[in-house]
Amino acid sequence: MRPALKPGDLVLGFRGGAPSVGQLRVFRDPSKSTRWLVKRVGDVYVGTTSTTFEARSDNPRARGAVDSDEFGPISAGGSYRVIWTLRAR
Repeated sequence: MRPALKPGDLVLGFRGGAPSVGQLRVFRDPSKSTRWLVKRVGDVYVGTTSTTFEARSDNPRARGAVDSDEFGPISAGGSYRVIWTLRAR
């Protein structure tokens, strides 16, 4: 998530809340459930029973970067809204 976040930065997330474009969200990697991802919200899709969003990387050309282009939309119900960040020294 460079340049928004650097390795070692801490984030505090709050479960729930509606995703909005540009917001940072934390969620489990759909292809590797033991890993958590921090991504920026792209488009938001509000359905009759659930809300999903596109997860976008700030640096999509970075080695190992993944986002919704690979794994599709993310359920808002299983994600956390980033409400605070602390920069690593």
